[in-house]
Amino acid sequence: MTFRQKTDIVSLPVFPGERYSGKRAFFYAPRPGAEDAKSMEKEWGRIMSKKLISLADCCVAFDGELVLDHINLYFNDSEFLTLLGPSGCGKTTTLRIIGGFLTPTSGEVLFDGARINDIPPNLRQVNTVFQRYALFPHLNVFENVAFGLRIPKASGTGRKKVRVPEEEIRSRVLEMLEVVSLKGFERRRITELSGGQQQRVAIARALVNRPKVLLLDEPLGALDLRLRKDMQSELKRIQQQLGITFIYVTHDQEEALAMSDTIVVMDQGRIQQIGTPEDIYNEPKNAFVADFIGESNILDGVMHEDFVVEFFNRKFKCLDKGFAPMEPVDVVIRPEDVDIVPKEKGQLRGIVTSVTFKGVHYDTIVDFKGFKWLIQTTDYHPEGETIGIILNPDDIHIMHKSQYSGMFGDYSSYSEEYDELEDVSLLEEDGEDGDEE
Repeated sequence: MTFRQKTDIVSLPVFPGERYSGKRAFFYAPRPGAEDAKSMEKEWGRIMSKKLISLADCCVAFDGELVLDHINLYFNDSEFLTLLGPSGCGKTTTLRIIGGFLTPTSGEVLFDGARINDIPPNLRQVNTVFQRYALFPHLNVFENVAFGLRIPKASGTGRKKVRVPEEEIRSRVLEMLEVVSLKGFERRRITELSGGQQQRVAIARALVNRPKVLLLDEPLGALDLRLRKDMQSELKRIQQQLGITFIYVTHDQEEALAMSDTIVVMDQGRIQQIGTPEDIYNEPKNAFVADFIGESNILDGVMHEDFVVEFFNRKFKCLDKGFAPMEPVDVVIRPEDVDIVPKEKGQLRGIVTSVTFKGVHYDTIVDFKGFKWLIQTTDYHPEGETIGIILNPDDIHIMHKSQYSGMFGDYSSYSEEYDELEDVSLLEEDGEDGDEE
């Protein structure tokens, strides 16, 4: 069982342009002094550092359709921030604006306080690693990493091009190869590298120019599961070692939770929530965030008073307050937070309708009065068994109703989805057999 630490909302004076971590997510507040910053870092678990990039009221429209809707967001120096959301949510568009590959229809992009809307990508202190690494197969590892350094750069006056000395190129390339754990691979051909090694080369090539910000657009998508997990740890190590800002785009919640200092959840071109991984998972702002970050049972409830919520015609104690009396709410219960007990000892009783073995636990679907819950447990309970459940106050999270209410959290189709996946697998196998014949 997981336990959430609940805190009261922090009372601070509020000004536009800065944010602080309150009870649920990041809000706006003034930048503190050094002593205040240390106390906030200790209390909230987030490093207060210099604001490096700001997006101010940025909108992007394609053919009259708004794909980014008035985005206000900033990125701190030395921060690992992840833009997380489903396909089409606007996360890659946001990344492209920062990189200079796309100009916002309206709004401002600020870098270190200076407006950079019209600055081309090659003149920004930003580099990008794409999902497809775009390495040069005719060049070895050393020359791939050195490629950007060999391109003459404009001098301070802009009148003539300046080349990086060969000795400096060699020193910087070897330094970056050591950072990405590829020391000794300098003369290796790109075609002789594994997928993970190729990605490290792409990262080294992006970092060798010493950018202040590294943009990563789903760079792990082409890797297998084991290698992807290894590279998550490697990326976080590299970011911490170099101390620069990483802005990472993904639709994979596990990647976001594992690597990020801050997560920005997006949907339909809007920011749904900003917070630390713990904030986002334990204190989702609405039903979309609760469903997208992990699994969630999301129920209709009524908040009777502070710390008392009703659902399934029964009152439960919770740790939430500040709602209006008898306000309709969304109730979130994570599958791993539910305790299964004998039916006579349960606060609620339900019937097991489906069991799926997932390795470290069983995904158990339980029918409670027509609403099916997902419960994750290490104990096996067969289909047809009547069970009881116990919910502690810190197992229950209350959210205001939103546009996403009623769209997520019922697992009535969960077992059907597994059946459909099995049917598809069987069809694919039959098709392969037929091709062989």
